[in-house]
Amino acid sequence: MTLETQSFETLGLSPALLRALAETGYTTPTPIQVEAIPFALAGHDLLGGAQTGTGKTAAFGLPLLQRLSKETPPKGPRKPRALILVPTRELAVQVSDNLKAYGKYLRLNVTTIFGGAGMQPQIDNLRRGVDILVACPGRLLDHMESGHAKLDAVEVLVLDEADRMLDMGFLPSIKRILARVPKQRQTLLFSATFEAQIRALALEFMHDPKQVQVAANNTIAETIVHRAHAVDNARKRDLLVELLSRRHTDQVLVFGKTKHGCNRLAEQLAESGLPSVAIHGNKSQAQRQKALNLFKSGKARILVATDVAARGLDIPNLPLVINHDLPMVAEDYVHRIGRTGRNGASGEALSLVSPEEGGLLRQIQRMLKADIAMDTVAGFEPSRPVRLDTPIPKNGGGGQRRQPGGGRPGARMGEQKPGGDRAPRMPGNRGHGKPADRGARAHAGPKQHRGGAGKPQGARRDTRA
Repeated sequence: MTLETQSFETLGLSPALLRALAETGYTTPTPIQVEAIPFALAGHDLLGGAQTGTGKTAAFGLPLLQRLSKETPPKGPRKPRALILVPTRELAVQVSDNLKAYGKYLRLNVTTIFGGAGMQPQIDNLRRGVDILVACPGRLLDHMESGHAKLDAVEVLVLDEADRMLDMGFLPSIKRILARVPKQRQTLLFSATFEAQIRALALEFMHDPKQVQVAANNTIAETIVHRAHAVDNARKRDLLVELLSRRHTDQVLVFGKTKHGCNRLAEQLAESGLPSVAIHGNKSQAQRQKALNLFKSGKARILVATDVAARGLDIPNLPLVINHDLPMVAEDYVHRIGRTGRNGASGEALSLVSPEEGGLLRQIQRMLKADIAMDTVAGFEPSRPVRLDTPIPKNGGGGQRRQPGGGRPGARMGEQKPGGDRAPRMPGNRGHGKPADRGARAHAGPKQHRGGAGKPQGARRDTRA
């Protein structure tokens, strides 16, 4: 049966799920859903890869909902029977909202926990009973250690954006969680990108998994047009103002490199008459949600973000993504650009490239196996050409290259505060003042410095979720 003739009915989904899908406007399954849902429904472990924006949440969410709806929960307090781990708060909210929409006619409780929000409401939700728990690892560990989150009834474990979840910075937390989840379970991993080392790590805790890859690794939607403008770094902001003024009716997502830089850029754009808001790891969840709501409602036309927004933001029909700074890790380009051109829509990706970033552009082009056309804007010609053989900066003002094992030198391990998915310090925690990163302690020992052993803090990459 070809994709054109497939429907959600032919995939074997229940009438309650089909009814909810019809009401949400979903009529035809995407390729990743066609390939993954039958394996998941059959109970297989699954390693699934697909481009960002192609429906991975439904690919694991629909069979998960169907499985739990057919089973009678054990007697006693309802403990999570499905656990979905995600790297960022925004993605946690998006996944939870989607599951609630798909399962609106099922009697299943979906609860979300992440840092940057109060502990007590989450504790109350856990006490009332949970069927599906969507969580960021740091806050989940806090609830596990306090005894409020018990994972001994988990039947299905999902890692969404698995390449980042299994990046060495998250691996210690993931392993601690895996130690508390029953070994007899179904494990589903989904992501847009899978490095060979990350795939090997994933297979360590999966049982004879099926593998589905509906598009080549590190590819992006064909509906996205890619362009680059060569410009001196000192004139990037001026060029950005010029470009945004020309596209005065479009919503635009602008990616920067650092949290402070994004704040400053948003303020400078606003001063130029371009309503902008910033979102990054140092902002509280309420601040991040407020900025996102302003952007989605159109009250702020421009959202300036670090890579915290590269995954988990679902903005319908976003026409343009601009890289004010190129990402230090080429794979992050895929996730940034995946915010546009979603679900078959057209999109545009524009990168501002300084002469110092030629090597970064070369990394991206090699990963994509495609050239990105580059030109100059009159009046903004760079002082020297952009050469693809330019050495890649070692720190780049806050980023670094990925090491062979998937880690990032100098990156603070796991999730962080302020603004990360770590929780406020609870009574009984060791130490005083700012909470330490438990993932870092598990990975690097008690003497690990914040910036990573032997690495200057200036080289630390912004990984706060």
